Amino acid sequence: MSRERYAGVMSGTSLDGVDAVVADFAAGPGRVCETLGAAHVPFPRELRATLAELQSSGPDELVRAADASIALADLYAEAILAACANAAVDAATLAAAGVHGQTVRHRPDLGWTIQLNDAARVAERAGVTVVADFRRRDVAAGGQGAPLVPAFHAALFGGAEAHRVVVNIGGIANLTDLPPAGDVRGFDTGPGNVLSDLWHAEHRGGAFDEHGAWAATGRPIASLLAAMLADPYFAMPPPKSTGRDRFHSAWLDEHLARTAPDAAPPDVQATLVALTARTIADAIRRVATDAREVLVCGGGAHNATLMGALARELAPRVVVPTSDRGVAVEHVEALAFAWLAREALAGRPANLPAVTGAAGPRVLGAIYPR
Repeated sequence: MSRERYAGVMSGTSLDGVDAVVADFAAGPGRVCETLGAAHVPFPRELRATLAELQSSGPDELVRAADASIALADLYAEAILAACANAAVDAATLAAAGVHGQTVRHRPDLGWTIQLNDAARVAERAGVTVVADFRRRDVAAGGQGAPLVPAFHAALFGGAEAHRVVVNIGGIANLTDLPPAGDVRGFDTGPGNVLSDLWHAEHRGGAFDEHGAWAATGRPIASLLAAMLADPYFAMPPPKSTGRDRFHSAWLDEHLARTAPDAAPPDVQATLVALTARTIADAIRRVATDAREVLVCGGGAHNATLMGALARELAPRVVVPTSDRGVAVEHVEALAFAWLAREALAGRPANLPAVTGAAGPRVLGAIYPR
């Protein structure tokens, strides 16, 4: 077994599928890790629909959640094995796999968060030690349980030579502030792709607006944008986190009905892109005034329209994808959970209380031996 080779597995709020990486954390001087291989396994349409439905209460949801957990576990195991195959690595030689699970409800204000997973099944199917359930210890300590990736962002992209911000744009967007000196900070800024994905699926039938091409045909609606920006979440000070529990189709429909009931669908899509860009930029202007470089990862980094809007909002700061700094945009979060698994096996705390609001540093994750 290699003590420094780990897999990381992530499925996020965009509900598009599973990303897995195999990483070597004995990468040599100046490098935190080396990505040896990766894989993406898309969600079947039925599972995607079930996960979306489980974001809110419904009939027989315990059974549906259990069934979905089994389906997810099988996909997680498949992704781990595919990433190992692409890396030419025997899964049995991995120290562990960090498997985040699929968040369907997130209410740290009530003391709980739910990630669907069956970590024992993943361990059985993939033949690897699995570390899972990363968020609940932080929540138990009074924290938000999110975001958990800032500590890894700091290890990967931090440094004394520049003030950087890392922005992950998945379904929800979050940022990590990495000043050359001082505490690392981070929080969820608000919707990333979640609302634009929902609107695109409703009006165009596809799961997402590829490269933001449809949004580029519309023009932002000032009244709608102003109404959405007035949501109290955006003005809340960190620590804070959010999800589909707050930003969902009914939220959008309510604002549309009040401010732009007859809006053309492409203009609504353009407004949703503007909302994401504005709320990210406002957050950076608020907490990272001196930052000069913004590194973007997650699916949103592939959206040219969104990246252009961010660049305009944040000028003269440099806004580039993390791939320009050597890490593929679709790998960053999965790598973070490989790193979190490594920290768990070493018994090292991996949360940042200044980020999550937890009472103190905590070792995160439950371990399921191979």
